[in-house]
Amino acid sequence: MISKEQIARVRRLFFAEHWKVGTIAADLGLHTDTVKRALGTDLFKSRTPRHSMLDPFLDFIEQTLKQHPRLRSTRLFEMLRDRGYKGSVRQLRRFVQPLRPSSKEAFLRLSVLPGEQAQADWASFGQVSIGRARRRLSCFVITLSYSRALYLEFFLDQSLESLLRAHVNAFSDWGSVPRNILYDNMKAVVLDRFGDAIRFQPRLLELCGHYHFAAKPCHPGRGNEKGRVERVIRYIRDSFFAARSFTTLEDFNRQALEWRDRIAHSRPWPGDLSRTVGEVFQEERPRLLPLPAHGFETDLIKNVRSNKTIYVRFDLNDYSIPHTCAGRPLTLIASQTTVRILDGLVEVARHRRSYDCGQCIEDPAHIAAIVEQKRKAFGATAVSRLKHAAPEIERFLTAAFERGQSVARQTRRLLELLDDYGAKEFSAAINEALENATPHADSVSFILGRRRRTQQRLILPVDLSRRPELADLSVPTHQLEVYDDLSHDEEHD
Repeated sequence: MISKEQIARVRRLFFAEHWKVGTIAADLGLHTDTVKRALGTDLFKSRTPRHSMLDPFLDFIEQTLKQHPRLRSTRLFEMLRDRGYKGSVRQLRRFVQPLRPSSKEAFLRLSVLPGEQAQADWASFGQVSIGRARRRLSCFVITLSYSRALYLEFFLDQSLESLLRAHVNAFSDWGSVPRNILYDNMKAVVLDRFGDAIRFQPRLLELCGHYHFAAKPCHPGRGNEKGRVERVIRYIRDSFFAARSFTTLEDFNRQALEWRDRIAHSRPWPGDLSRTVGEVFQEERPRLLPLPAHGFETDLIKNVRSNKTIYVRFDLNDYSIPHTCAGRPLTLIASQTTVRILDGLVEVARHRRSYDCGQCIEDPAHIAAIVEQKRKAFGATAVSRLKHAAPEIERFLTAAFERGQSVARQTRRLLELLDDYGAKEFSAAINEALENATPHADSVSFILGRRRRTQQRLILPVDLSRRPELADLSVPTHQLEVYDDLSHDEEHD
């Protein structure tokens, strides 16, 4: 800002003495922009008007937009092209932008009482790979409208059970419950809606009745009604999720709550920048509803039935059950970490839940029981038993067959060797016989005998169910006095 005297001097030097702008600036110690402003910037702007290909259509564009304010530029482009316009749709968009009437809506600031309201929503964070499966990573976010305290938890789906579980975990973390929770019209909350008439999800109503809060969906298309949780989701994306790695979902949720306590609850409270969100939350907590004596059950419960196998299918994976339960109606109860299977009120199987796909989760006791019960089940046939002990047995038997050996006789002999020496030694002998190109049971027997002689080997007990001829074998017990008499006779000799 320069004085009026300097402005007068600048104008005299320029208009009367015809000095250049740079000369005036150097002589008076001013910036060239300051000199130009003193002279009037219009003197240094081009007064040549710019012509546009849209100038002949200006009246038509203004009249059309007045009648149809929301008309898309692509449609307007087609109308102008029919009337002789030769330009591009991009040029038209730039020209039309300032001509459109403003459609921004004004809103009042929401004011709520402490403990009165919370806002909840799902947020999508892409996909993660778990084995061969691609799971959708989602975050449940709930924030108190007064204090802005929040709870967040990541899940691998947006199912009803995950939504219920997230509520229970949030209430447990806060140690209390808000009186009202605002949602959008997600299917896990609203089954159907006609105006203000709403049909809620029955399980959500059970949750509301258990914790004594009211569920309140927003009006359709009015996402601004839950703007506080939307802003928190954006804050989570920028402050927590960006450039963060994790190994397991449990580890990621641990990091999320640590960030919440250390960063999010330490930010200034919008109502008073001198206080933090965490401090206001401690003041709001007594106004919230207390927790009930018992938590709400959130596990998924569904009826299942196996076909002819000892497996039931759940969430793209197979879980084993006892062979006595095959073909019977069962009840599957799935939590976030465990899958339980009940026959009536009796639990018959329990497995760790897998989020992979195409996996076969087995209990060794179930496999052993069906092998004992039915010889033609998995692992009970001769070749299957051999393959279970030595994966290369099929190549061994194929080579033996090509050399003219009887596969049946070879299999019987190999089973005897497997029973006598155990799976580990048997597998090693099979591999060595293949390396030596001697696919014959006698070769395997020789290798096993040599390995036994070269190292101390534990003799396995004989399986009498496979050697029935030994079941009636008896050894008579001799009196030890006979041996004592023999030893005395030798001393006298």
